[in-house]
Amino acid sequence: MVFAPDTEVALRSVVNLINTAANGEEHLATVRDLDDFLEAEGFTGSRTRDGAELASVRRLRGELAELWQAGESAAAETVNRLLREARALPQLVKHDPWDWHLHATTPEAPLADRMSTEAAMAIVDVIRSKEMDRLLVCAADDCDAVVLDLSRNRSKRYCDTGNCANRAHVAAYRARKAAS
Repeated sequence: MVFAPDTEVALRSVVNLINTAANGEEHLATVRDLDDFLEAEGFTGSRTRDGAELASVRRLRGELAELWQAGESAAAETVNRLLREARALPQLVKHDPWDWHLHATTPEAPLADRMSTEAAMAIVDVIRSKEMDRLLVCAADDCDAVVLDLSRNRSKRYCDTGNCANRAHVAAYRARKAAS
């Protein structure tokens, strides 16, 4: 394990959120799409379930996507701004199926604030651990999805949104066959 379990869960949720707009596709087109995403990611707390909430999450998605290619200092500035704007106050909590973990907003805070704070808190751990190189963009030439490399040997290069790794391996195999 590279990070605390709640950090890894938050980082995977950030990857999944960013990748809802990968490769020119929009997977958060409707409030229902957002409902499905939040259910799959296990987000809890209050919701307005309206277009404004959807728009705020989509804006957040863009800001978080920029972190994947930001340097450490720029990432720290963004994280600090997100935490400041949400008026984050870290606290240990235990609820539902989760053991002790950090929350920095109340369950009643706006969804985008809760999501940005959770993402920012996870990125704080990434920055403090000097692990920004684990935040990658898919190595496939035709893919712009993001990748979180939590492998022990830092070998993950392809996203989980499609068959990028498989396509790359098949192409490499065919190239080797053609060369021999």
